[in-house]
Amino acid sequence: MQHDTLALARLIRGHALRMVHAANASHIGSCLSMADLLAVLYGRVLRVDPQHPAWPDRDRFILSKGHAAAILYAVLAEAGFFPQEWLATYAQDGSLLLGHASHHAAGVELSTGSLGHGLPVSCGMALAGKRENRPYRVFVLLSDGELDEGSNWEAILFAPQHRLDNLIAIVDYNKIQSFGSVKEVLDLEPLADKWRAFRWVVREIDGHDHDQIAAVLAEIPFEPGRPNVVIAHTVKGKGVSFMEGQLAWHYRSPNPAQLAQALAELVLSEVEGLEASG
Repeated sequence: MQHDTLALARLIRGHALRMVHAANASHIGSCLSMADLLAVLYGRVLRVDPQHPAWPDRDRFILSKGHAAAILYAVLAEAGFFPQEWLATYAQDGSLLLGHASHHAAGVELSTGSLGHGLPVSCGMALAGKRENRPYRVFVLLSDGELDEGSNWEAILFAPQHRLDNLIAIVDYNKIQSFGSVKEVLDLEPLADKWRAFRWVVREIDGHDHDQIAAVLAEIPFEPGRPNVVIAHTVKGKGVSFMEGQLAWHYRSPNPAQLAQALAELVLSEVEGLEASG
């Protein structure tokens, strides 16, 4: 399974790079930092059925950082929710694959992009699941800069009050937001202690280590009756050397030469990963 999710992460990184380049769009750094999280979620964890996307007992996945829609569409296409050919229409006029995550695409539970909405809506979904005695879980992926939004902290207070142990928040903690580092703009530290103070059970992981991601998500619920949060330490632009940790790639689109270099690096890293694992 490790090889499968590593290959999936490489594929969706490649898709996202091509999509952002073709559309002259933004947020490739944000896409790349969460590629490994999505690969493990869709490759190992989520109980979903691409042939029946509205299955009532499916797990729900909300991408609250909806500006990184390209990588979500990429993993949904690879999972079979819609044809991969649609990816070429990303952010083009008339496309169902809008520049921010859109529920018009199968597999997208909620249109997002206005930051601070995903976690509150996820609380509502989790509460409905509890009251209807349904087995589904609600996963919501947040950006770190998004935690500047007060609506998140209202939801963080709400979830333990209602014992939402079927709710899993994942923070893509890549330490860079729109116009600077998180530490410079609005320092979140001590982040784990803040969540603990709000009565969540916290786990911290390397958000690029597939085994760590899978292992921690297999433990859910961490404690009965308490909501779960995974703080995933990641690197913005992960997988492409000249994008890693660089603020500029929040908004910049790769030119043809940069796209070619990035795709070449992804293929090389996949070969090296397989060789290293034997």
